[in-house]
Amino acid sequence: MDLRGRRRRLAVAVVLQLLCLVASGNVVFKVRHKFAGRLSLGALRDHDAHRHGRMLSAVDLPLGGNGRPTDAALYFTKIGIGTPSKEYHVQVDTGSDILWVNCAGCDRCPKKSDLGIKLALYDVKGSSTGKPVTCDQDFCTSTFNAPSSDCKVGMLCDYSVTYGDGSSTAGYFVRDYVHLDSVNGDLKTTPMNGSVAFGCGAKQSGELGTSSEAVDGILGFGQANSSMISQLASSQKVKKMFSHCLDGTNGGGIFAIGQVVQPKVRSTPLVQNEAHYNVIMKAIEVGGEVLQLETDIFDTGSRRGTIIDSGTTLAYLPDEVYNPLLVKVMAQQPNLKTRTVENEFRCFAYSGNVDDGFPVVTFHFEGSVSLAVYPRDYLFQVNNEWCIGWQNSGLQSKDGKEITLLGDLVLSNKLVFYDLENQTIGWAEYNCEYAVPLRF
Repeated sequence: MDLRGRRRRLAVAVVLQLLCLVASGNVVFKVRHKFAGRLSLGALRDHDAHRHGRMLSAVDLPLGGNGRPTDAALYFTKIGIGTPSKEYHVQVDTGSDILWVNCAGCDRCPKKSDLGIKLALYDVKGSSTGKPVTCDQDFCTSTFNAPSSDCKVGMLCDYSVTYGDGSSTAGYFVRDYVHLDSVNGDLKTTPMNGSVAFGCGAKQSGELGTSSEAVDGILGFGQANSSMISQLASSQKVKKMFSHCLDGTNGGGIFAIGQVVQPKVRSTPLVQNEAHYNVIMKAIEVGGEVLQLETDIFDTGSRRGTIIDSGTTLAYLPDEVYNPLLVKVMAQQPNLKTRTVENEFRCFAYSGNVDDGFPVVTFHFEGSVSLAVYPRDYLFQVNNEWCIGWQNSGLQSKDGKEITLLGDLVLSNKLVFYDLENQTIGWAEYNCEYAVPLRF
């Protein structure tokens, strides 16, 4: 079962067509979908399961420090690094912090990719502006809160992360210029660069070393001071805010750094002191009827709130939410027979317009902010059947703990704006289909 309907086109800087951005310090990324129409139901489920394992696993903190858990995100982009600038394809991920790329001499780094891109290795000696970061420098000590007791002047600032699926990345930090496209006053793009400390991958294991959908590294857009956006913002190159608009109908989309002027978005506060982008969900409404749920159902242990994550394909809900939600969703079609595909996807044959036959699901958040998800968004077609995108998080997570996580199924066809300066996330329904194809 190939999810041909999930194909996403490549996207270019479509600021003139999609967004009206403040001219100063905005960066537009040209993003491409990782799976590009070759995804089966099993691969879709496994991708999300791997991601959840990475997000929820412990982080190894060896000498010199660590990056937060990273992930194979759904989208990748092309950036320039070094002097002279060399191009690298990196996954764009809102669920992790550091930027890292595979480096020359890397052990078990992938040598080829099925994504139609040529892989590259960064060589600090090949860049006139590249320098290793040592464990006694401010970036290393501030990133990891304190210098290592084993740190001696001149030693490298190491990072190492072990993921929930058993894969890992390890290496050391370097500092060099990253080259991006900035939007200027006449809404045209001009080159911009900034000095950024990033991970130089020296050894990969597991999926990171063998994946056929390999790229050169991961570009994390988390909130930590070690992230690229935080570093560029601290040097006043950009504002500490970004947005994405993903076309869930035809594919494509954009990812941009900077203030959004139009459309206007309504925002909800971020939960403080969380590793990911968490917000407070208050209620779920199905077809105009509010589900009767416990008020603290969306808080699970030490994890507070609902995770907003553009790197996850589906939407994951606790068992106590998932079951009554599915009952309400299917109530309008009491005679419809469903079958289970691949042990967990509920699918059925339906010839009508799904927007007419099934209810809208609306999530309500703190600050009287709501997010509507239409049947065309949470139902996806596989051959001649429709499958339900809602998933039971207790059955999916590596540790069996339930989470509330809203991925692309919920975020598509909306402009989602992350304002880290004011600690809010906002969104507005928007037609994201105007992204035009980009040839890498």
